[in-house]
Amino acid sequence: MDWLWQIFDPANITTFIAQFKAEMATTTFWVAVGKIIWINVLLSGDNALVIALACRGLAPRQRLWGMIFGAAAAVLLRIIFTGIVATLMELPYLKLVGGLALIVIAAKLLVPEQEDEDSVDAASHLWAAVQIVVVADIVMSLDNVIAVAAAANGSVPLLVLGLAISVPLIVAGAALIMALLTKLPVLVWAGAALLGWIAGDVIATDPAVYPRLEAFFATGLGARLDGVLAAIGMAPKFGHGGTGPEIVLGILGILAVLIAGSIWRKRALRKEKHAAAV
Repeated sequence: MDWLWQIFDPANITTFIAQFKAEMATTTFWVAVGKIIWINVLLSGDNALVIALACRGLAPRQRLWGMIFGAAAAVLLRIIFTGIVATLMELPYLKLVGGLALIVIAAKLLVPEQEDEDSVDAASHLWAAVQIVVVADIVMSLDNVIAVAAAANGSVPLLVLGLAISVPLIVAGAALIMALLTKLPVLVWAGAALLGWIAGDVIATDPAVYPRLEAFFATGLGARLDGVLAAIGMAPKFGHGGTGPEIVLGILGILAVLIAGSIWRKRALRKEKHAAAV
């Protein structure tokens, strides 16, 4: 929680702004922002649907304010919760657990779900709608929190900027986003693969896992892999603290997500077909 006090403590505002400016000047920062926005677009379709359903009973002039206030409160709470998860991930084995959970989340993204509009009550008053949106977002956003915390890799500016940009985009373009993902399912598969890569990277950087990976690749295997890379004109990745182990686990994460997601998807479609026949 130290990062949270740094944001709200007046004595550290200047330091935070300087860190923000310094990180914004790097290409890595904007690549990570893009990842966070993409992750939120893919995982927050249900959240956007909840906002629309909760506000559908409001008067036309109140609907926009209900969506704005509900989304703003959801953004603030999500930043806080994501920061807590990002802080906890510095402890041994928690990145391992978070990475495995992210693989499951990514695989489930490939499983078709049936929406139930009756599961969200429409509110007749503005603040009642805001409360519905906030509570639903807290309950439904565990997957977003884990994924964004992993993509941000502990950077507070990334958490704030990535979430602040992506959530309003989702609210404003919920219908467009859902239509786009429906017509271009390859984007969902690509997003799931991205989450698998991030999951593998998270597992590889766990304080308890990384030393074992280094020891494993410090054997002749790492040297042989570096020899293969050198033969095709690439720099060594597995010696002297290189990023080879993270790349290997990232690829394994992608494979795990696509294989598990494909299996679950086939089972879900089979059940849906059987239920329709009955």
